[in-house]
Amino acid sequence: MSVDQATVKRVAKLSRIAISEENLGKMEGELNAILGFVEQLSEVDVDGVEPMTSVTPMEMKKRADGVTDGAKAQDIVANAPESDDNFFVVPKVVE
Repeated sequence: MSVDQATVKRVAKLSRIAISEENLGKMEGELNAILGFVEQLSEVDVDGVEPMTSVTPMEMKKRADGVTDGAKAQDIVANAPESDDNFFVVPKVVE
């Protein structure tokens, strides 16, 4: 795949980058080099390679999954204008 100057102008417009006419040729060459490198990557055989999140093997840190009430109900409703048994009391909106 190769990029022409019209494509360079379109990419520049979409990315909101101002490119002068004398730099169009240079950018065309750079984009073609990048696309050539990406095409080379598709030739690499990756069969049997597991996806990794890091180059060094590590275990994710996990916390125990326990259900709690948070023990903060009093703190949460402390500034409420009106509360009842740790619930917010609000005026009725639907008749």
